[in-house]
Amino acid sequence: MKYTFDILGVSPILYFFNQQQEIINTDSGVGVEYLGTQKCTLDAFLESVESVSPAKEWDRDNVVETVIQFWLNNEDKIDYWKTRLDDAGNNNLLVARVADMDALRSTFESILGES
Repeated sequence: MKYTFDILGVSPILYFFNQQQEIINTDSGVGVEYLGTQKCTLDAFLESVESVSPAKEWDRDNVVETVIQFWLNNEDKIDYWKTRLDDAGNNNLLVARVADMDALRSTFESILGES
């Protein structure tokens, strides 16, 4: 499997928690996980990858490598989101998405009405 990782934005902690609960309650097994951390560091995101559901049966080493490659190749984006998180204050999280590429593609196609 091939994976993708991207930082999506900053969210209040309570909102992110509520969204995660909704996803858990309606999870259709789609290969997408949303991660939240209060620090914009590689270590924080690698630690959050450990919380990905084992039911997804992902290759954790490959997921970790995807996150590391993102970190090495997107310095400007990381700096931008670090600043936004710092500006937002302590009650917020930096939110990222890690996904199986095929599952993410299918999700986007279904949203766009393309089968």
